[in-house]
Order: sequence, then C-alpha cells, then structure tokens
Amino acid sequence: MIDYQKLNFKCGLEIHQQLNTNKLFCDCPSLVNDGAEPDIFFSRKLRAVAGESGMIDNAAKFESKKNRIFKYEACSSSACLVELDEEPPHMVNRHAVEVVVQVAKLFKAVLVDEVQFMRKTVIDGSNVSGFQRTALIAYNGMLDTSKGPVKIDSICLEEESAKKIKVKDDTVTYRIDRLGVPLIEIATDASIKDPAHCKEVAYLIGMFLRSTGRVRRGIGSIRQDVNLSIQSSSRVELKGFQDIRIIEGVIETEVKRLQAVKEHKPEVRKVNTDSSTKFLRPMPGASRMYPETDIPTFSFSKSFINAISIPELITEKAARLEQDFNLGSDLSRELVEHEGHFATYLKQFPNLEPLLIARTMIEMPKEIKKRFQIKPLHGHIEYVLDLVNQGKIQAGNIFNTLLLKAQGKTVDLSKFTPVDEDEVREFITVFFQKNPDSRPNVVMGEVMKNFSGRIDGKRAMELVMEAGKQ
Repeated sequence: MIDYQKLNFKCGLEIHQQLNTNKLFCDCPSLVNDGAEPDIFFSRKLRAVAGESGMIDNAAKFESKKNRIFKYEACSSSACLVELDEEPPHMVNRHAVEVVVQVAKLFKAVLVDEVQFMRKTVIDGSNVSGFQRTALIAYNGMLDTSKGPVKIDSICLEEESAKKIKVKDDTVTYRIDRLGVPLIEIATDASIKDPAHCKEVAYLIGMFLRSTGRVRRGIGSIRQDVNLSIQSSSRVELKGFQDIRIIEGVIETEVKRLQAVKEHKPEVRKVNTDSSTKFLRPMPGASRMYPETDIPTFSFSKSFINAISIPELITEKAARLEQDFNLGSDLSRELVEHEGHFATYLKQFPNLEPLLIARTMIEMPKEIKKRFQIKPLHGHIEYVLDLVNQGKIQAGNIFNTLLLKAQGKTVDLSKFTPVDEDEVREFITVFFQKNPDSRPNVVMGEVMKNFSGRIDGKRAMELVMEAGKQ
C-alpha cells in the first residue's frame, strides 16, 4: 500500500462543467445539432505567437511543430461568425455569469472587483481562433470534506472547445457546434491527501454544481483534470477524466510511474481507458495568457449579487425528502433530480402513498431499463399511477403495466380488474378443505397464481391467515 503522506503527495483538481445556457459570446443555442449533418466547412492552420510577456508558450511551440491542418464543420443553426472567428464576440451571456456567481456563493468564494476576460493560447485546433477566452470570477472559496477543508483557489468562466472527430495523417477534423458553450472551471489548491480524497472532492464539487439545476448532464458535460506531484518530481497534469470512478486507479498508477522515473519534467498527460497515462505535451506556462481586448471589463453591482440566491444542496434536498416522506436514503437521493414530478404526483394522486409513487418513479424504471433495455417516460409513469389511484389496477400490477406502456403495447385492463374478496375467500376455503395440512405460503402461492394481478399480495396473505385460523 502506498504511503501518500510519506511520499509528500500533492494533488489538486480542476473541474470543467458545461452550463445549460446559450453560448457564451453569441445567441446560438448550445449542443443542439450533435449528430446532425453539417452545412459549414472550412479549414485553418495555426501557429504559436508571443503573449503579452513577449515569450512563446512551450506547449504552443510543441503543437506548432506538428504543422497540422485543421478542418472544421458545423451546422448553421448552432454556429455563427463568432465561432468561425470572423466576427468579434458579442456581450458575455448574462445567464452564464449568474450561474457562476451562484456557484461562487455556494463555496463562499470572494468575487473579483472587475471581470477581465483573457486569451489563453491553444493551437491544437480545438479553438478556431487559436486561443480560449477565460475570466476569473471568484477566488478563495472553501469545501468541507471528510479529511478536512479543501481550498477553492479559483472559479472561472470560459468557453468550451470544439470536438475532435477525426485524425488522418497531418489533418485533424473538428466539429464546432460545441465551441463557445459556457464552461465553469473550478480549481482547488494542492491539499488533496490521497486518491480516495480526490474522488470525494470531485464528487462534492459535482454535487454542488448539479444543485444549481443549471448545468448540463451526461457524458462529456463535465471533465476533471488532476494535478499531482510526489517528492523530487515535477508537477503532472492528468487530462481526460469523465468518470470519477476511475480517478483513484489512475492516480495510483501515475504515482507508481513517477516513482520509477529518474528524471522528470513538468508535463500534461492523457488518461487512457486502462488507467495508464500517455504524454500529451509540455506543461503550459503563464506566457500563453494575455488580455482579451474585444470584450469590455465589467463589475458586479450589489443588486446583481443580491438577486442571486444560494440553492439548496442535493444532499440537503435528499435529507428533507427522506424525513418528510419516510423514504430510504438511497431512494431519496435518486428522487432529488425528479423532485418536481414527485411533488406534482403527490397532488395529482392523493390516494397513493408517497413511497409507492417514489418507487414507481425511480426503482421500477431502473429495473425495466436493466432487464429490457427500455426506459419508461414520465408520461408512462403518470398513466400507471393514475390507474392505481382510480383503483383500476393493484399496486402489484404497476411493474407489468409500466413495462407494457414502455414497450408501446396495449394495456388490457380486464386482466387487472380487482377481484371481489368474497371470491378469494371461497377459493382459499375450498383449497384448505382439499389440502388441510397446507402451509400458508403454499396457499398464498395458489391464490396469487389463480388471481394474478387482481389482488394485492399483502391483502391476499391477510385473507389466507384469516382462513387458516378458522
């Protein structure tokens, strides 16, 4: 087992999360044409230039030597002259700024006095212009973890890069529908103590972001970069985490690699699917940053800041749901993302228990997707709950009815019409007369086989037990 403290392990985390708004510097919608046929095509060559300091960044020099041609494609419904770098950026997206300020409040971070967008040299082709626009919004925040506080060094607002779709010889093709999507970048200090702690920090930051309800979800919408070093080694940046479940394994593998390397320079490495890493480029420096002169600086007014509320954290919502409706902790956590529908169903179906509604919303669709590779829609769930609320089907029929709706099949309610209890009592009495030594669970099995879907299991057992006492 690795003793990370003895190794003088230093680790920090950068989180990049797409915001659920239009693009950052134009009115184009974000990520609406993924997979659609493009109608814009052009190509560029990029070269490294000196930044404000007069120096050329090492990472930019490295990319320039590849001498690549970059081809771009996009849909005109989600890209404009701003993404093509043929028109100056428009005013910064106010909604994106609001989300970042809201996140800053969650971390109790200090907002900057004045926002100045910077150009960060990026010439791997992922930005048509050869740079990425980024701005510091807040700093000096704090995150409480199980292993002590972790400082949030910076919270920035920046634009997303284009998506690489093909590499052939010296030509790289990018799709630019993603280019310009607002990103929030959150960077911690180097106080993360070990791989498990890094995973916890990544989870907590992600939870804070999701708590706003204004970030994108799904693969590719959030990325983590890990910066780490051990004694006598230079800093390494590990890029490419999209699943925090592999963070621990990758960090452990990288630490072992660093222990085996005699000489090491600062570098950026790509994370492979097998938890190994591969050299990507030299570590960039401060010389790649210079002011963006096309975007005016701006300050936050008190009224703007005061109007932005601090959202309830997902963990707090889950605890509230668990307490208010007597739900399990796991079910409550999963229900948080569907709290709006849950509240609607509680009002719409007053005859149903909250636990039954929650299980129908969360557990049954998950089981159906696992077993049948079909995902029930909210309309299917509402349909089934309405049937139970009206007494047209029993709670025990929910799963099968929901499956039928998800499959697009007709639901024959005659098969689910509740049976008259006197008919069930008569069946149980006759069965006991013919099989006087039968155990209750055997009788129960025969009842459910004969009246499948037409009586609640709990009530059926009660009738069996009553008959057994006679």
